Amino acid sequence: MSGAEKHELRKVFGTKVRRIRKERGLSQEALADVAGLHRTFVGFVERAETNVSIDNIGRIADALGVSAASLLTSE
Repeated sequence: MSGAEKHELRKVFGTKVRRIRKERGLSQEALADVAGLHRTFVGFVERAETNVSIDNIGRIADALGVSAASLLTSE
C-alpha cells in the first residue's frame, strides 16, 4: 500500500467519523469523552492528520454505535 493509499484510508475514516458524529448530534468533545480520548485527537482523526491505532478505531466505533469495519469503507 503506497503512502497516498494510506492517507486516503485515513481520509475515508475521518470523513465517516465526522458524518456519523454530526448525525448523532455529538460535538468532538462529547465523542472524545464517550470514547475515552482527547478532544484534539478527534479533530486530528477527522482531518486525517494522524494514524489511528486499531484500539482507538474500536473506541471511536463503540462510542458512535457502529462497527469498526463500517468506518473504514467508503460509500
